[in-house]
Formats: sequence, structure tokens, C-alpha cells
Amino acid sequence: MGDVARITEMLLSSCDWCPRACGADRAHGRIGACGADDTIKVARSALHYWEEPCLSGEAGSGTIFFSNCPLRCVYCQNADIAQGHAGKEVSFERLVQMMFELERAGALNINMVTPTHYAPIIRVAIDEARKQGLSLPIVWNTSGYETVESIRSLCGFVDIYLADFKYARSQTAADYSNAPDYPQVALAAIDAMVEQVGSPLFDSDVNGEPVMRSGVIVRHLLLPGHVEESAEAIALIHNRYGDAVRLSIMNQYTPIIASDSVAGMRFPELLERVPDGEYEALLAFADEIGVEDYYWQDGPASLESFIPAFDLTGV
Repeated sequence: MGDVARITEMLLSSCDWCPRACGADRAHGRIGACGADDTIKVARSALHYWEEPCLSGEAGSGTIFFSNCPLRCVYCQNADIAQGHAGKEVSFERLVQMMFELERAGALNINMVTPTHYAPIIRVAIDEARKQGLSLPIVWNTSGYETVESIRSLCGFVDIYLADFKYARSQTAADYSNAPDYPQVALAAIDAMVEQVGSPLFDSDVNGEPVMRSGVIVRHLLLPGHVEESAEAIALIHNRYGDAVRLSIMNQYTPIIASDSVAGMRFPELLERVPDGEYEALLAFADEIGVEDYYWQDGPASLESFIPAFDLTGV
């Protein structure tokens, strides 16, 4: 714990760990823009079967869902944890134990979900778990709103980056996430991820299916009314990275905001689901520009199964 305390003191006393750079003295209990202080808060630790097939397989991805979030999109599918409503404070030692519990349960990887604001502590926990014999790949499951310095600090600790690229346009990023710098910040972060872990590498599981061991997956969620911007985002990622990343084009948007809320009145488009025709058009566009081997979602993807219960399972 001494090492953890020193790292927390050094890196979070004037926090600039995410692009918000709020300067909060989290090391002494102040709350950052992310909603976190110097403690670790986790809402769920369990096998998850709804990540990309190369991550979940048949066995499941060993997900640890962290509470709070630096980005806080108005339509967030995991709003209960992003806003810190769900979750429980855990010790550094307990975080290490959770990794081993997931490994014993048969997880294909350890999947850190929304970890950015806890990165210094998680990094030490990964190091300790590996010293104790943890052998699974580590997945960094992120909104993409990361600093280059934070990503570089994870070199040697993270094997797989599962990163969103949410917006191609600054105005949309400003409207939905209060982050007009999101497109350029996320691209710089993804650049650093690709530089660090290289192109995707796969093994096979017992059924001969590909299982990712290292690399970058870039997710893009189609939002209602934004099919043109989504096409821009996919073209941008494809032209910039080609086969160096694996694209995941998602159709699981689930309306969660109330029609009489401020967000519902400002952005009525977010009260609707994405029409099937728009998603099919987006996939056709990806095919037309030469994107190969991307992940896509079949059927009514916007089901509650994609949003697990944040009921402290495994915590």
C-alpha cells in the first residue's frame, strides 16, 4: 500500500490524468471532474459475454466496471456508474483479488472498463497481479478521451486497447459530451495505442475461434440522426489506421434520457432508437470504402443484455 499511496500523492495531487485537466487535489480527497477522489470505486466484477467475439468468446471477458467517468456523455448507456450512483469503494488488495477470481472463473482476459481516472492505481495493481502469476491479457476499455501521456504510461501493462471513437465533429462532441476537443484528443490517444501495442494479434480458443492477445479495437456507436457523421468517423479511422486496428461498428444505442429532462428537450433525437435502415447503410458504406474484417451487430442490438446490472456482483 505504501507504493500506491506514493503514486496517488505524486500523480493525483493536481490531477491532469484525463484531458479535462481539472487540477483537483484527489490525493487528499478532493473530487475531480470525473467524480472520483483518491479511492477506487467498482460497480461490478464478472464474466461478460457481450464484448466483441475475440474478447468474450464462449468463456467471457473478465470485466471490472469502475465507477465515475471523465467524459459523462448525456446519452451514456452506463449512466449509473458513470455518474457514480452505483459502486463500492474497494482496496488495492481487493482489486488484485478480483483479477484472480476472474481468471479462475475462466475469463479470456481482464477487462478494465472506464478505468482512465484510476489509471495510476490500476497500473500498480496490474503489476502486483502479474508478480503473483496473473497471465491473462489486460484490456483497457476506454471512451477514447485519454491523454497521450496516460496511454504511454501504460506501456507494458496493457495488451489490448478497446477504445471508442465517438465523434468526428467537434460540435457533436461539445453538445453530447462537453468535449469539443474530443476528435483530435481521441485520435492522438489511438495513435499512441497503436504505436504501443501494434497491429492485432490473435490466438485460437478450444473451438478454433480467434481470441485477441494484443492490439487495438476501435468502436464506433451509431447515434440516432448521425449516420452521416458516423460515415465520416469510419472513413477517418480506416484511412488513418487501415488494418492496424480492428473496427467495431455498433448498433446498440439505447435511449435512457427522459423526454422531459434538459437533455431530452435539447436533443430530442436521442429519445429514439436508430432505424435499421441507417445502420445497414452505414455497414454498406464501410464495405464500399474497403473496410474488411470489422465487427458488426446483428438483430435488435439495443437490448438490456448489453447493459449489465451494476449490483456489486463480484465486488
